[in-house]
Amino acid sequence: MPESIRELTRAIAAGDTEAFARFYERWFDVAFAEAARFCRGDRRDEAFCLDVVQETMMTAIRAMPVLESEASLRAWLRAVVQSRCRDLLRRETRRVRRERAAMLGGGRGGRRHGHEAPALGSADDELHERLAWVHAALAQLPPAQSNLVSLRYRMGWTLQRIGVALGLSAGAVDGRLSRAIAALQARAKEDFHE
Repeated sequence: MPESIRELTRAIAAGDTEAFARFYERWFDVAFAEAARFCRGDRRDEAFCLDVVQETMMTAIRAMPVLESEASLRAWLRAVVQSRCRDLLRRETRRVRRERAAMLGGGRGGRRHGHEAPALGSADDELHERLAWVHAALAQLPPAQSNLVSLRYRMGWTLQRIGVALGLSAGAVDGRLSRAIAALQARAKEDFHE
């Protein structure tokens, strides 16, 4: 018998991580579509919508109410997505204002005060070393993960495009990419002791 919305939301509210994983898998695409629809007038890109969905999912983890029906869950999710979208837009507006103020105030260390740009020699060497590390680390990922990372970050494909190509939902693609990136980050921490 399928899990009811009441059972699912009650389990999430009680801190059941498996219930949240089921919610994430089922409702990620709905939340993403709502974020894209709501932010369309602001011409926000996929990365912004993913940030909105991430914030929405964090809200679900922290404050999921017990809901009775799919309609009530959809309404709650829509309200949270819209609220998180507004929050992120306000945060971005404040950041842009701070950056403009810093630029108009002269900032720090720019040519405006007679400072020269730093020499690049060692920075270039470090960059090449890190890029070589990334290339080697990607080669050591399982082929399916390496392919996802390549499609997303090398080819610039959207989650939806990858999903269509691989027969997956955008939420499943996002989850698999997150696991691949987490594996790379863990390896980087080991290799670079950061």
